[in-house]
Order: sequence, then C-alpha cells, then structure tokens
Amino acid sequence: MPCTGRFAPSPTGPLHFGSLLAALASYLDIRARNGRWLVRIEDIDPPREQPGAADAILQTLDAFGLHWDGEVVYQSQRYTFYEEALQQLIRLDTAYRCRCSRKQLRTRGVLGYDGHCLQHPPEITTDVAWRLKHTQAEQQFEDRIQGLRHYHWAGHEGDCVIYRRDGLFAYQLAVVVDDAEQGITEVLRGSDLIDETPHQMELQDQLGYRRPRYAHIPVITNREGQKLSKQNLAPAIDARQRQTLLLQALKLLGQQPANELADASLEELLLWGCQHWRLEAVPAVLQLAPDGTPLGAPVLDNIQPDGSAPR
Repeated sequence: MPCTGRFAPSPTGPLHFGSLLAALASYLDIRARNGRWLVRIEDIDPPREQPGAADAILQTLDAFGLHWDGEVVYQSQRYTFYEEALQQLIRLDTAYRCRCSRKQLRTRGVLGYDGHCLQHPPEITTDVAWRLKHTQAEQQFEDRIQGLRHYHWAGHEGDCVIYRRDGLFAYQLAVVVDDAEQGITEVLRGSDLIDETPHQMELQDQLGYRRPRYAHIPVITNREGQKLSKQNLAPAIDARQRQTLLLQALKLLGQQPANELADASLEELLLWGCQHWRLEAVPAVLQLAPDGTPLGAPVLDNIQPDGSAPR
C-alpha cells in the first residue's frame, strides 16, 4: 500500500505549538517517503468544540506550508459508517450495553472497568453506553519512537466505551473506522495517546481492518509540567512567526538544521525537513530546561491548569 498518514485535530480551539509539532512530524514523516498526507477534522464532540476553530486550524496549516492531499474529512459527516461498525460489533457479541458512570466507577474503586454491566445488564429502555470486550488479555506493539509497549488486562479492565450515553460515538470507534476507510498506514501523534493504541488495535482486529504503524512523539509541556492543550488555554501560534516556530519545532524533534537555515524561507525549511527527516532522531522524552521549559521550544506563557491534549 502507498504510505499514507494523517493529522486529525479536534476543533476545540486554535492550533497551538504542541499541535504544530505533531502536524509537522507527521507531515515530514510522510513527505520524506513521497506518501499521501491527509487532514481529518474530528468534530464528533460538539460540547467541546469552538465555532470557527476548524477553519482556523486549516488556515494555520496552510499558512505554515503544511498542505494536505485530497479533501478534508469531517467526522460529523460520517455517523453512518460508525453506526455500521457498532452494529457489526454487536452482532459479534463483543459490544455490550453499560450504564456505569465515572462517578460510580470511582466509588467502586475501579481502574478501567470491572464488567459490572455484563453481570447486571441494564434494561433495554435505559439510556446506555456501549463498551467493547477485549478478547486479548495480553497485548503488545512496537512503537516507532517509544519502543515496545506491553499491556495486561485483568478481567474486563480494558473494556472501553465506543458509544457514549449522551448519544455520541466515542473517539476510539470513530478514529479506527476513519483510519481504515482512508487507508492510513502510518499514525504519528502525541504520546499522550499511546495508551489508547491497544484499544484501537483490538477494534481493528475485531472489525477486520489492517493495522497502521504507530509512532508517538513526546508531548510539549508548559513551565508547570502540564501538557499543552487548547483546553488549558495554550496560546495560539502566530503565523507571522512561522519560520522561527518551524525552526524551533525541527530542533525539538531532534533534527539538526544547518546554521545557514536560520534565515531560510518557509519553503526552504520544509524542503530541508523532507530531505533530512530522521524518525530515529526524534526523542522519546523531551529534554527540559531547569525552569521546566522544553529546550528549543518557544516560551509558553499564560497557561492555565486543567485539560488534556488534543487527538
């Protein structure tokens, strides 16, 4: 299959430096092999989304020269595909109804899930989520950056939600269906999502999909050690500083641009990145300065606490 990668942001705010780092790494990893690079907007969680954010993200990618192939895919237009996949899992008897809330799980002291709704099925009339049964107690995969990852699921600990009680399809199901439909062979994203990978591999196996290869770059943190996210008000990147930011991103990704590129144009920086890209040079962990700032990254001020990284 041709090498195909993707950048799949959620429209919960403008693009910040951590998102740019993931987009650039994915772009260079694919373009260095003359592959196809796609953009998908993961807009299936309306309560978290910001009006106009999707257009702003696309405009920023374009301003930074990160041009994608084909049409942008919007998950909000693909509910039929997710419903078909859910029904397939129900027919396989590997999806089951669950009414347990996060509060109930915390009260029971549960890590992951305890299989409560398998022993006590909720009534059919009850508003429920759907969970996926993990059929493998042991899972492992080789991440192209982070190395070998191993997972053990005790009981139903690994059973994840694939359809939410509020009537929305869960990220796990949607991302797996879309990656398969778009022919994605390479997934390169932030390491905050690495522990979601075994759930996605379980779904791929049950639905008969080919597995892509995975690579997870280290996440950017602020001065307090919090990972950057739109939810914690990470500042939007300024396209007027795109050469400076791209140069900093290349360095942070372990690439070593020559000194003469300090005054290079946007096109020259991206061309150099494509020609000299070395995935093996990407660090598994970001090196931090004494104040907690990632070395080589811009100073990131005005970060507020609380929030998780984008997909």
